[in-house]
Amino acid sequence: MNQRFRITRSMQETNPEPSISLEECKHYFSSKPDFTYSQVLNVKGLESTMSIDGEFFIWKHGGKEFPFRLYMGDLYVAISNEAIVPRMIEIATDLRADVVEG
Repeated sequence: MNQRFRITRSMQETNPEPSISLEECKHYFSSKPDFTYSQVLNVKGLESTMSIDGEFFIWKHGGKEFPFRLYMGDLYVAISNEAIVPRMIEIATDLRADVVEG
């Protein structure tokens, strides 16, 4: 099972913007050519496909797609590839947010 991380500002008491907004994410990720926005994530299994509704920013890297999901003011990502870690830290730094497990 993959470890899941959350990019959040919820622990920053002095931050005037405790939530990461959809508009902020759309603006930020629009400048990243290797990211696309989608309101549906399709997960393909051996015998079926599952569609998950939400706000997803899909990172395309090495021929694979890795979803970052905005949910209730935080970005979530599962570490299914070690290349995600530096990218996750870069995003958190750019958004002035922290990274926590969970």
